Amino acid sequence: MSSGKIIPLLTNRYLITTILFVVWMTIFDRNNLFNQWELYADMQKLEKEKLYFIDEIKADRQTATELKTDLRNLEKFAREKYLMKKDNEDIYLVIPEQKQVE
Repeated sequence: MSSGKIIPLLTNRYLITTILFVVWMTIFDRNNLFNQWELYADMQKLEKEKLYFIDEIKADRQTATELKTDLRNLEKFAREKYLMKKDNEDIYLVIPEQKQVE
């Protein structure tokens, strides 16, 4: 392009207005491109968390159904999760030692 064709482009008010609008929307606006990218990344993270919690809810519902239907499962759950015991029993917890990093 020669300089004779560049000057009319720079004086074209529609082109200048369009460029300023694009720059404003990309950088200065409250909903600019950078904020939109961060929101998209957050949304992806929340979608993954949603799937995780849906799976956890399914597992918990299955566990609740098993606990309501079978007393042996209820006793096993109480012993394992809450360390409950019968009156004539003693419970010993074996906690493995952690290796120390030097």
